[in-house]
Amino acid sequence: MSWLHTWCGLVCGWLLCAIFLTGTLSVFREPITRWMEAAPLQLQQPSDLSEAQRRQALGLAEQHLAQHAPDASLWRIQLPQTTADGLQVFARSKRGNVQAALDWQTGETLAEPQTRSTEGGRHFMSFHYSLQGGIAGFWAVGLVSMCMLVALVSGVIVHRRIFQDFFTFRPGKGQRSWLDAHNASAVLTLPFLFMIVYTGLAHFYTSYMPWPLQSVYGQDRSAYSRYQEALNAKVMNTRPADAAVAKPVVADLASLHLQAQRLLSQPVVFVIVQRPEQGPATVRMLERQPDTGTSRRVLNSPESVTFDATSGHVLQASPHDAPRTTVSEVHPVISALHFVTFGGWPMKWLYFFCGLMGTAMVATGSLLFAVKRKTKSGHEWGAATPQFYRCIDALNVAALAGSALASIAYLYGNRLLPQGLEARSSWEIRVFFAIWALSLLHALLRSPRQAWREQLWALALLCLALPLLNAATTGQHLGLYLAQGDGLRAGVELTCMALGLLAAWMAWRSAHYGLKPAPRARRAAPMGAGT
Repeated sequence: MSWLHTWCGLVCGWLLCAIFLTGTLSVFREPITRWMEAAPLQLQQPSDLSEAQRRQALGLAEQHLAQHAPDASLWRIQLPQTTADGLQVFARSKRGNVQAALDWQTGETLAEPQTRSTEGGRHFMSFHYSLQGGIAGFWAVGLVSMCMLVALVSGVIVHRRIFQDFFTFRPGKGQRSWLDAHNASAVLTLPFLFMIVYTGLAHFYTSYMPWPLQSVYGQDRSAYSRYQEALNAKVMNTRPADAAVAKPVVADLASLHLQAQRLLSQPVVFVIVQRPEQGPATVRMLERQPDTGTSRRVLNSPESVTFDATSGHVLQASPHDAPRTTVSEVHPVISALHFVTFGGWPMKWLYFFCGLMGTAMVATGSLLFAVKRKTKSGHEWGAATPQFYRCIDALNVAALAGSALASIAYLYGNRLLPQGLEARSSWEIRVFFAIWALSLLHALLRSPRQAWREQLWALALLCLALPLLNAATTGQHLGLYLAQGDGLRAGVELTCMALGLLAAWMAWRSAHYGLKPAPRARRAAPMGAGT
């Protein structure tokens, strides 16, 4: 078990550091995206729209779509929630898609928002589950996640004194102190680590194990979707057969909105009109995402009401008090646990800190392997043994300090790349990988102690200077965010500064103490021995 724990942790530890770090950052992907878009600050705080104003906006959206896409098979309308929001409309037809942002008061087309083209926080989430490498990266993440489960189980078996290790920390003891830190961080976050790795694998169960679905629905990827649509059409088709007409006239959306609002507890946000060539046309209205900060439920998915598009009769309603089946909620609960779609900001911060500790646990384990093996090295790889351990040291630096440097460089690329650059979002991602590769090259060219110290100081400098860069490139700064009550963007800069101070402390510690082998205990002198 010790051998299994060591080598599973080592082989996958370098990649797991980057996966855990980016997954931790993706907890705040919405605030990161908002900061990277750098939208102009609102001079006045927007107020919420009333129900009558939302119905007025819905009427304007219906008029626009009826004029520009009367024969479309799909209408999708996103209603504004505040006075600063635009009215988003989308239509899909054989002649092409129609998409526009409208003024919710006049129905006039709005100009393109003055925001930066960016991948935003979605990059950290995509890297977390696919390494931005498509199907190959997706399977690589699944493989190392399985290896981490093996390392966790074998680690519990290896650490027989798991509770004693949790309450034991011996500072200033070199390697022993790092081992205590590794054990304490692992035991403290053990429930979180098991949960986050297992739910990550279980969420993609149909992708990792597609054969049960393929045996029922066939090899075609869209077969299950077609079956589900046909099944729903049979369930919801309550009209006589001769009443079904292709492209029927849609009932008044404003009256349907009023009826749906009586059945839902939150304001309606999305209105989806489906008008297929065959089968019943429907109007589906979805409510706003429930406030996860006040909800006591793990599942907080928005509810919806579906109407017959011609008669306006309710075909399907899913209010909050509707009975639920336990089986149908298993996968949604697994996804909610992994993506932290419950508990509001306190739960996101808990995931963030647990993710940082999990990253530290993997990093300290990799560092301990290098130090212990070098002290007990028996030239197991012959003449290449020093070079082998040299590569391990460089990979340790690039896995932790390098991935953190690449993450902050990604934010710098957002501010420094020209706004008119073609495929700007892709260039931001290229900056991330370029800095990560340079960190590995730097670690190979410098000694381990120098590489750690220099990259940690660079990380601290970039994190602390991020607010200055933002002020120089956009004219926005932390004081404006706080004055305008923009807690999301202010939180990004404050968190970066806090992480910069942490990196500076780590750089200072590595310069003064470093990772040294544990002192060997002296052998006691025999009784009666002379001086």
